[in-house]
Amino acid sequence: MSKPPDDPRPPGWRTITAEERRARHIERLTVIRLRMAITRALEDRGITTPAAVAEALGMPPAEATRLMNGKIWRPGEVAELQAVAARLGVQVPD
Repeated sequence: MSKPPDDPRPPGWRTITAEERRARHIERLTVIRLRMAITRALEDRGITTPAAVAEALGMPPAEATRLMNGKIWRPGEVAELQAVAARLGVQVPD
C-alpha cells in the first residue's frame, strides 16, 4: 500500500484570500439583484418563455438561459447582466 499524499489538493490549487472571498460575495449578490430585476421586468412585459427571453436579451437561447439561471460563478457575468439591464432600461438598486 502506498502512503497518501500530505496535501490531497490537485497541483496548481490555491486558496482564495479573505479579500477575494468578500469581492466574490459582493459580486454574487450583485448578480442575484440583477437577475431578479431583469426577470421582474421581463415578466411585467409578459415575456416568460425561454425563446422570448432570449429574443428580449438579444442572445441565443442557450446563452440567455445560462446567464439568467447560472449556478456557477463566471468572471464577467456582472458586466453581461448590467448590459442586459441597460438594454431593457432596468434600474437596479445598490
